[in-house]
Amino acid sequence: MPVPPSVDRAALEKLFDASQPQYRAIPGLIRKYYTIGDDKRAGGIYLWTSRAAAEAFYTEAWRAGVQKRWGQPASVSYFDVPIVLDGANAAAGAR
Repeated sequence: MPVPPSVDRAALEKLFDASQPQYRAIPGLIRKYYTIGDDKRAGGIYLWTSRAAAEAFYTEAWRAGVQKRWGQPASVSYFDVPIVLDGANAAAGAR
C-alpha cells in the first residue's frame, strides 16, 4: 500500500521493527518479509503453515487495524507454495 509522503524510509523501517514482537507469536506464521517498493509502497509477504492459519489471522479486526494505521484497506492475496528453495548461502535442503 502507498506510504504517506511524510514517512521516509528510515521511519518506515522503524515502524516495521516496532511491529516485529506482535508477529512472533502468531500461530502458523513461519516467516514475514517486510517489503518496500521503489514506488514507495510498503507491504508484507507472509509464509504460513497452512491456508487455514493465514485465514485465521486476516480477520475483520486485522483489516480494520490496517485501515486505521494506513488510511486504506488491506489487500490480501493467497498463493500456494508447493516448494521452498533455500539459496546457496542457506543450509542444504528444500521443503
